[in-house]
Amino acid sequence: MAGHSQFKNIMHRKGRQDAMRSKLFSKLAREITVSAKMGLPDPSMNARLRAAILAARAENMPKDNIERAIKKAGGVDGENYEEIRYEGYGPGGVAVIVEALTDNRNRTAGEVRSYFTKAGGNLAETGAVSFMFDRVGVVEYDAAKADSDTMMEAAIEAGAEDVSSSEDGHEVVCAADSLAEVQRLLEARFGEPRKAALVWRPQNTIAVDDETGEKLIRLIETLEDNDDVQNVTANFELSEAMVAKMSA
Repeated sequence: MAGHSQFKNIMHRKGRQDAMRSKLFSKLAREITVSAKMGLPDPSMNARLRAAILAARAENMPKDNIERAIKKAGGVDGENYEEIRYEGYGPGGVAVIVEALTDNRNRTAGEVRSYFTKAGGNLAETGAVSFMFDRVGVVEYDAAKADSDTMMEAAIEAGAEDVSSSEDGHEVVCAADSLAEVQRLLEARFGEPRKAALVWRPQNTIAVDDETGEKLIRLIETLEDNDDVQNVTANFELSEAMVAKMSA
């Protein structure tokens, strides 16, 4: 597994332990509301909403909170959030993509720009770094759901492009526009996945030294702590020593 992927997994585990639950639930609820407003409020007919609900369940978000967020989408007085993607360069020239849902574009842009500047990077124009990433669909299952051969066979039959299996589970990768169908076919065989989402996947990663890695980690943590930021992706690879230090 690449250092960047290890970093993301470590950050996710750390986030589950350390993040304030109210802030995390607020972000999850915002994605559910926006997803329901953009399509039907029925998760069986709205792939993005279904993915948002899966993400909420993975964080043990109460069912009442999920239902409230869906109902909020139908309210006439609810907030209107705008989807914005920011792109920039972090320390070491690492490419960073920031996805946000905001009700105040100017506020969020100013805050994101300041984070990049303080980290020694810079915010760039939209499209400046996204060409270095692929937009793909990802469906994840726990390792206990199937052995690697069975999952590979099912994924290929469903139209997926790649499968990575480890003791942490199975990651099925497909084209972005195939996610809903691949997810549907895999669910018919293995049940509900632990995750199904569109993600930015770096085409190549940049190896960084430990000092630069620490600066990048601080930048990503700061970005993810912002209420409006939903996802952060970067194309760097940490040293084995740094990964071990973070895992400890």
